[in-house]
Order: sequence, then structure tokens, then C-alpha cells
Amino acid sequence: MRLHQLTVTAFGPFASTERIDFDRLTASGLFLLRGATGAGKSSVLDAVCYALYGELPGSRKSNGVRSDHADQGRRTEVVLEATLGGRRLEITRSPEQLRPKKRGAGFTQDKAQTLLREWAADAGEGEPGWVAVSKSHQEAGEELTRLLGMSRDQFCQVVLLPQGDFARFLRADSKQRAELLGKLFDTSRFEQLERWAAERRLRQEHEVQAGRQKLRDLAARAEEAAGPLAEDAAAHRPDENASASDVLAWAAMLRGTAAERVTATALALEAAESARTRARAHLDAQRTLADRQHHYHSALDKHLQLTATDQESAADRSRLRLALAAETLAPLRSLHRSALAAHTAATATESTHTATLNTRSAAPWAAQLLGELPLAAAERALHTEATRLSGARADEQRHAQLLIERGELAAEQKQADDLAEESQDWLSGFDDQLKQLNADLDAARDAHALLAQLDAQHVDLTLRQDAAHRHHRLLSSLTAAEAEVHALTGAALDARSRTLDLQERRLAGMAAELAAQLAAGEPCRVCGSPEHPNPARPSADQVTAADEQRARAAQHAAEGELDAAKRRLSTLQADTAAAETASGGRSVAELSLALEELNSSRRTALHTAERLVPLGQQVERLEHERKARHERLRQAGERGAVLADRLGTVAAELDALAGRIAAARGDAPSVAARATAVDALAAAVTAVLDAARTTTETTRRLAEATDALEQAAADAGFTDLPALAAAELPAHQRDALQRRFEQLDAALEQATARLADPDLRAAAELPPADTASAHAAEEHATAVLRTADTAHGTATARVTALARITADLTALADAFAPVLDAYARISRLAALLAGAPAENALRMRLESYVLAARLEQVAAAASQRLLKMSGGRYTLVHSDGLVSGNKRSGLSLHVVDAWTGRERDTATLSGGESFFASLALALGLADVVTDEAGGMPLDTLFIDEGFGTLDENTLEEVMDVLDSLRERDRAVGIVSHVADLRTRIPAQLLVRKHRHGSTTHHTTRDDT
Repeated sequence: MRLHQLTVTAFGPFASTERIDFDRLTASGLFLLRGATGAGKSSVLDAVCYALYGELPGSRKSNGVRSDHADQGRRTEVVLEATLGGRRLEITRSPEQLRPKKRGAGFTQDKAQTLLREWAADAGEGEPGWVAVSKSHQEAGEELTRLLGMSRDQFCQVVLLPQGDFARFLRADSKQRAELLGKLFDTSRFEQLERWAAERRLRQEHEVQAGRQKLRDLAARAEEAAGPLAEDAAAHRPDENASASDVLAWAAMLRGTAAERVTATALALEAAESARTRARAHLDAQRTLADRQHHYHSALDKHLQLTATDQESAADRSRLRLALAAETLAPLRSLHRSALAAHTAATATESTHTATLNTRSAAPWAAQLLGELPLAAAERALHTEATRLSGARADEQRHAQLLIERGELAAEQKQADDLAEESQDWLSGFDDQLKQLNADLDAARDAHALLAQLDAQHVDLTLRQDAAHRHHRLLSSLTAAEAEVHALTGAALDARSRTLDLQERRLAGMAAELAAQLAAGEPCRVCGSPEHPNPARPSADQVTAADEQRARAAQHAAEGELDAAKRRLSTLQADTAAAETASGGRSVAELSLALEELNSSRRTALHTAERLVPLGQQVERLEHERKARHERLRQAGERGAVLADRLGTVAAELDALAGRIAAARGDAPSVAARATAVDALAAAVTAVLDAARTTTETTRRLAEATDALEQAAADAGFTDLPALAAAELPAHQRDALQRRFEQLDAALEQATARLADPDLRAAAELPPADTASAHAAEEHATAVLRTADTAHGTATARVTALARITADLTALADAFAPVLDAYARISRLAALLAGAPAENALRMRLESYVLAARLEQVAAAASQRLLKMSGGRYTLVHSDGLVSGNKRSGLSLHVVDAWTGRERDTATLSGGESFFASLALALGLADVVTDEAGGMPLDTLFIDEGFGTLDENTLEEVMDVLDSLRERDRAVGIVSHVADLRTRIPAQLLVRKHRHGSTTHHTTRDDT
């Protein structure tokens, strides 16, 4: 990785745009970043990290990169040009930030942006240039991380080389070193392996516990299945921690006892089944005999009842025979009734139509038209007249339509004239109306422009009013704070006087305090004499050391409260002055009055400006209405001419139709009325003719039906038609009688057949059956059998259950053995990986073991440079020896002193020695991390501070080591305040801080 150019805008302390040419700085291989404290030297490194990773070093948030000195309209941006993995790239990043709105007041949020471009020999049309690679935060970040080969934490530790962190690393314990090394080297897979082993051990332990629980459950099931038999083997029952083989032996004992019980119950069950079979056969025989005897006596009683019923039904049988004979003549009787009904109806219809015809033919015009014509001739004459009137009816309908049309045309002509007159009146006032609207529109535009000015003034006055309110409030707080400071000053002085007074009083009574410590025979601490003839006595108000300490504590507390009150007073004074300045020296009342006047003006302007859009719309609508009115005026004129022409044509046609209609209607009110009357008279004549023909036909059919029915009744044995009608029965009565006698005949036949059954006759001749005693014997035999069957089933179920449980125990024992073996292996492995003392003598976790190997590589690489920096005196070595207490070992770091030949802790190094030792450690760690990242070359390194602790000779040695880095084609940037480095390093980047933001300058030697 080699940096070429960095451009920062509104970033950190840099308010404007600053460009840093790393190609110029790194031309000699070594360059210096210098400047006053807080100028922004480290911000240059922050910008490099932000461009590459989109984040600042450490735990700082990326949304805090914007400069507080920058103008609101200037966008924060970092552009870095660098060569990564042989590709020259340009990375542009901007954080999420607020910017002023382009229209109106306020701010809007700009999203974060990332742009990754690459320099190409052919960027289009054969010319070299930048080609866009990605605009996605995620894609650009993944590509840069892939090319760098290290994470942000690794980059900050390896490329930026923060000396403070490595000095802490040099003196840290194993846990702290593990945290840092874990960030730089990806050992998560080893931590995952430890976690996997622990989780696997826990799962295996759960499986073992579950297996033991299953074993206990199966033993309990075996005991439950054995029932009372388990009491005989209770002495051999295994305990809860018994092995699977012990439980299997006990279950086999229970299964043998249960098998013997099955054999005994099987013999008892066989004897009970034989006894119950004999009892059931005897019961069945008695039940069969009783059933046959009952059936015989029932059949005999039924036969006697049916014979008596048949004798009583002789009259009903005769009545049924006559009804059946009458039923055969039902079709002829139905035909006779239909013919009679049709004849009656035809006669009535003919009478009705004849009366209607007489009524309609009484009119004079009808008598004149028909005269003495027969009905058939009259029908023809009426149809001829109806045909003639149909043509006249069409003329009459056309005449009515034309009258309606003439009325509609006249109304439409009047409407067209009114519309033309209305449009003409509206157009005459158009110019005045348009002129007034334009004047109102100009006034609204002026008010809209004034409104923006008033809004700006309103914001300024509001801010000044808020400042005036704040100033008023702060004045009250300031008065209270001054009073508090005055009171606390007096309290502090009183406390100080109290302390001084107690000190003087204690000194005055010090002799009594010393005398209280004297003991007989022991020398005095003042004079040395072992005799104490007249020791001083304490006074009533003797001051002790505790009294003095309490007074001094009270003094310190009072002075602390006074200092805090003074700080609060100073803050209030500054805030009050700032609020007075912000208010412009005007009072709240003045500003409120000015705001009220401004609001009044603004409401007036707003009321006028709100009409801007509606007035514009009214002007547009007025112009549109003018065009529409002109068009209506033209259309009304054209339509009036067309309507006048049509009215003349309609009047001529109406006159012609009126003559023809008058001739056709005669004395009738209309042609339609004359035609309706003629049609009705023709229909009446036709109806009388049709009714006469129907009456003749029905008379003939009635005579034929009467002759046929009389002949059939005589053939069936009936004397006349009334006798035939008397024999007829309703269908439901006839069917009921027929079903009754059919059922009676069938029942008689069935009763006779049952009485003739030889089995029933033989049973009737035997003594009555005794089923009660046979049933009691069968129930006793069944109860004995049920008891024997239950005992045998219980014994068999126990054997089956015990066999199934034994099989489950066998399967569990086979499956449980490898589980126990696996649990033993995984337990030892998990303990070994976790560094448990029982399995790991060094108490070193797997992740610590891997990190220890990395630390050993780092110590070897660092020692090469440390030997040179220390003049061959010091080397760094890694130690995996045991540490005290319960701490884990494996990450200890010692320094070997060649002058003494002894190995000692790195914490014993002096300040300067710690610096170059930590620098050597940082450079060695950079080499190891670089190799870990795939050998990605790091052509640019930064070293941040620490050179001020070195003496001249040591500084010379360190500079030689840094010069050796240039031999590997590396550029090293040193961030330092040390003045001696300005003369040693020609290429320099000076960062100056100013009130309005820092700036950068490329200098040489001591140029400023």
C-alpha cells in the first residue's frame, strides 16, 4: 500500500480544502508531521483511515468527522489516491450531514456517499483516465478490505503505529495482550473450536444424564410391570446408580417368575372353559324349548281371532266387489262428465257474446254500416272499414308529432335568442373586469415579495427576543450567584479561622497530649527520662488531632463550595454577556412591540399574498370564458337561422294533414276513436260466430258420450246410470278395504301354517321348560371363567411387558456404552482446550496457544530492531511459563539484558527504553501481520509520538532503524513535536492551527 495524495474538505480541524502530496513527502522515504498541540496532526491519519474504511480509528463515531469551523454550505469530503495491490485507486467519501436548503430556510439531510475509481490506460477513446468502479458503500468497502488484506483495527495498529497502545502492550498482562492480539490476528476459529468442544461436552453430558434417567425409568417400569411378583425379588433390586448389566439381571429374574405364573393360570383357564361350555349348552336347549312352546300357543290364539274377524266382514266384502266393478267404467264416466261440462260452457259463452254484439250494433253509424246483413257478411264489411281507417290513423299520428316538434322548435329558437343576448351582455363588461383582476394580481405579487423579507426579520427578532428573555433570567440567577459567593466567602474565611484557632490551641496543649502517652518505666519521647514526676494535665477544652482534622475537612469543604460557586458565577457572567450581545441591547418589551408590529404587517401581507394563486386562476378562467362566450354567440346565430327554416316546413305539412284527418273521422272525436270502435264491433261479430260453432260441436259430443256410458253400465250388471253412481266409492276408501282384506287373508294363511309346524307341535306336547335354573348355572360357570381368564391375561401381560422392557434395556445398554466412551473423550478434550489444570499443565487455552505462537514470531521480529536500537543490549523473548494465582499462562513477554545476562520483566525498562522497545515491538508486529495478510506490501507507515523520551544516542539508533525501513522501499511518516527531528528529516508537513480552522503546508527543514 502506497499513498499518493490526500484531499480533505471541512474535515476535523480543517475548515476548507487541504491537499497533502504524499508522493512529494515520501520521495526521500522519511517525512515529519509536525505542528502545535491540537492543530490536527493526528487528523491527517484519521482522514486516511476514514477514506479506506469509512470509519475513524478507535471507538469514535464517523458522524463526528465534520469540521465545526466549516461554512454550512461546504460539504465534508475526503479524497485519497493510493496504490493497493498494484492498482491505482481514488477513494472519495462523504459522511451523512446537514446542508442549507436550496429553497427557503432550514436544513436538509444529505446521505453518506462513497465513490471508488481506478486509473485506466484506456478510459474511453484511447485516452487514460479515471474509471468508476463502485458507488456502493458495501461493495467499495469489501473491495478495499480485500486489497488491503487487513481489518480497520489491524490497519490502525500496523500502519498508524500508535505508540501509546504498544507501550501498554509491553507492560500488559496475558489477558490484555490476548485482547489486542485477538484483534490483529483472526483467532476466532480457535475460540469457536473451544466453544464447540465445551458445547459438545455439555451435550454429551446431557446425553449421559438422559441415558441414566432412561435406565432408571426402565427399572421402574419393570418393577411396575411385575406387580406383586417384584416383592419376592425386592432384596435384589438395583439402586439408582446401578449399571445396565445389574438392571438386566434383575429384570431377567422378574421375567422367570412371571413365566411360571403364566403356566399355572393357563391350566385353571382350560378347566373353567370346559365347565362353562357345558352350562351354556344346557341353557340353550331350555331356551329353545321355551321359545317353541310360546310360539305354538301364540299361533293358536291368533288363528281363532282372525277367523272371527273374517266372518264379521262379509258385508264389506260385497260392497268392495261393486265398487271395483264401477271402477272399471271410470274412463267412460269421466268422458261423459267432460262432454256435459263443455256443452254447458259453450251455451253460456254464446249467450254472452250475442248480448255484447247487440249492445255495440245499436250505434247509428254501426246500424248504417251493417244494415240487415248476415253475420258473416257483416264481419267482412267491418274488416274492410278497419283497413281504410288504418291509413288515416297514421296521418293523425304524424299530425300530433308535428305539433310537438313545432312547439320544441319554437322553444329552442327562443333559447338561442336568449343565449346570444346573454353572451353579448357579458362581453360588453369583460375589459373592465380583466383590468381590475390584473391590478389585484400585481398587488398580491408585491405582497408575496414583501412576505419573504418580513419572515427574515421575524426570525432575527425572535432570536433577539429569546436572547433578551435569557438575559433577563440570567440577571436574576447572576444576582443570586453573587450573593451565594459572598456568603460562601464568609463561610470559608470562618472555617479557615476555626482551623487556625484549633491548631494554635492544640500546640498550646501539646504537652498534655504527649503526657497522655507516657507509661511508667518507659523513656519520655521528648527528654528521654524514664521517670515522670509531674506530667502535664489536659485542660477542659483540650483540642485533639481528630478535632483539628475535622476542622480542616470542614475548611476544605467550604473552600470547595466557594470555588464551585465562583465557577458558576463566572459561567453565568459569560452567559449573561453573550445573551445581552445576542439581544442587541434591546429589552424584552421593545422586542415584543417590534415583533407585534412586524406580525401585524406580516398578517396584512400574508392576507394579500394568499390571493396570488386564486387571482391568477381567475384571470385564466376569465380569458377562457371570453373565448367560450364568443363561440356561444356564433353558434346561437347559426342555430336560429336553421330553426326558422324548419318551422316553415312543419307548418305547411300540418295544413295538408288536417284536411285528410277531418274527412276520415266523421262525427268521431278522432280517427283513432273511429278505428277503435270499428275494431271492437268486428271482434264482437267474430266472437258470436265462433261461439255458435262451438255450441253445435259440444251438443254432438255429449250425445255420443251418453250412449256409450249407458251401454257399458248395462253390460256390467247395473240397471241404470244412478245405480252405477251409487256403487262408486272414493279411491281411499276402496284402497283401504282392499288392503284390509288382503292383510286378513295373509294373516289367516300364516297362522294356519305355523300351527302345522311339526317342531312346534312336538314342543307343545312336552312339559314346560325350566330356563331359570339353567341360566343361574351358566352365570356361575361364566364368572369362574372370567376370573381364570383375568388371572391368565395378567400373567401373560406381565411376561410380555417384562420381555419388552428387557429388550429396551438391552438396546439401551448397547447404545449407552459408546455415549459414555464419547463423553469421556470429549470431556478430556474440552478440558485440554480450555486450559483446565487437570488436563493442561500450562493452563493455556487453545486460542492463547495460537496467540503465543504469533507473539513468539512478533518477539523474534522485534528483537532484530531492538538489538540495533539498544546498541546490542536488549532482546525480547516470549515465555509460556506458569504465572501465579489462577491466571492463564502463555502470553508473557520478557526482555533479556545482554549486560547482565538475565531475563526480566518488560515493566522494568525506563521511559526511553520502553519507547524504543515498544517501537521495535510495533514494527515487528507490523511485519507479522503483513505476512498474515498474505504478504501485502505496506509501503507507507506512520509513527505517532514518543521520540521526546529518547536521549541523543538512542535517538540516533532509532533513526538508523527507521532509515533501514526505507531500504525496503517503505515511506515512514513520523508524528512528533521533537525539535531535533526537524533538522534530521528534510521533508515535512506542517499543520498550523488558527481561530477559523487549521491549514497544512509542505515545508523543508525549519521553514514555517
